[in-house]
Amino acid sequence: MAREIRIELDDAQYEQLAREAHELHEDPTAYAGRVLARELDKARFLEGSALFLSAPGMREEFARRFGPQAESTASAA
Repeated sequence: MAREIRIELDDAQYEQLAREAHELHEDPTAYAGRVLARELDKARFLEGSALFLSAPGMREEFARRFGPQAESTASAA
């Protein structure tokens, strides 16, 4: 279910938003909603990543699995 959030922008921010929406041939209100949703998704992702990496041993395990591996990159070249 969609909910409504009201935000206030200063004139400069609104003009920039309207300009970007115009360049994309979109309604400024719909464009603003997409931008806000994208930024909220990014914030949730970063918060979840930080929480994941703060768990004991996770940072080391992540680095072990996905960190740079000199042998595989050298043999791929």
